[in-house]
Amino acid sequence: MGRLVVVGAGMAAARLVARLLELDAPWRITLVGEEPALCYNRVLLSSLLAGQCQRSDLALLTPRQLDRVECLAGARAVALDLARRTLSLADGRRLSWDRLVLATGARTRRPEIPGAAAAGVLAFRTLEDLDALRAGVAGGAPAVVVGGGLLGLEAAAGLAALGAAVTVVHRRPHPMNRQLDAPAGELLRSRLAERGIAFRTGTPLRIAGRGGRAAAVELADGARLPARWVVWATGIEPAAELARSAGLPCGRGVRVDGFLATAASGVYALGECCELDGQTFGLVAPVYRQAEVLAARLAGRAVAPFRPRAEATRLKIAGIDLFSVGTPPGAGEAVSDLCVCDPARGVYRRLAFQGGRLAAAIFLGDLSGAARCEALLASGEPAGAAGEALLFGIAA
Repeated sequence: MGRLVVVGAGMAAARLVARLLELDAPWRITLVGEEPALCYNRVLLSSLLAGQCQRSDLALLTPRQLDRVECLAGARAVALDLARRTLSLADGRRLSWDRLVLATGARTRRPEIPGAAAAGVLAFRTLEDLDALRAGVAGGAPAVVVGGGLLGLEAAAGLAALGAAVTVVHRRPHPMNRQLDAPAGELLRSRLAERGIAFRTGTPLRIAGRGGRAAAVELADGARLPARWVVWATGIEPAAELARSAGLPCGRGVRVDGFLATAASGVYALGECCELDGQTFGLVAPVYRQAEVLAARLAGRAVAPFRPRAEATRLKIAGIDLFSVGTPPGAGEAVSDLCVCDPARGVYRRLAFQGGRLAAAIFLGDLSGAARCEALLASGEPAGAAGEALLFGIAA
């Protein structure tokens, strides 16, 4: 039985390992994770911060599954030798492998501005980050979240639930600008304001400190926002340094084919660290589909290659239902739009069609019909006469 080494112990690695065990794949699996905690659901960090779930809810592998795997926690991989098929760790250990999977994930993109190294400035990506915030945020402590995308808003909601006075700083005019149009973004901003979350358009220029700790965020327009905590949520970039330093072809991420194979024999990559046809992946759904394909491949099962498709975005803030999928056609393209907006009820629904097929959907406040929209977009089948029914949530 050969040795399979998986570098990274996040959500992609956990799904891969779970499927390999289910398929009884012929490998001795070694899981190498840099964090002290292995295989937890990073998506639920904001829910845990807000007290909406327990730490045990984040576990992705059962104790029984972990007993079947060699787990190396707190182990940082520093070098990969493709010719000798070895992986070197920071503590001096060297692991040999017959197959290697890179699941090194991604890191938060952090602008290089003065004061960014001060205490209280962090990226909300790990359980250690969460523990630091829970221990320090209370009694109206001011916090600034830089980035008004999906992760930034979820972090802001969690901080507000802990009693922090939260301001979200975003470069664009409305939050979640990649997923929402302006009316939906403005409605979402008003819903967040009801929870005490302020929104400010601007660009951080520097972080002012006091005694080595963050005290305020200064914006390019001269505004100064008090901040004992500064959370970066400005997007992610693939953690591909290990692969790149070993000579594997990389773009933004580690380049793979539809079966998640890299250019090196026996070496694979999946999840946030990989790149397929110029596209990288930050949502859970495509990462899990990648894991299914790779697990089948490593288990010797027939499987179709992974292919990217439109994935839905859902906001995980209790009491705010939001769903977005697809990309509205650009200006000048033949398109038909159906839209309903009811600010008093906090409801916004927009469907965009092109050539009789659904191209994009935005639902805020009422998700009836969202699942049907997602299925229509994935299949590419004509929407027919279902448009108005979907708009009003009649067809589920």
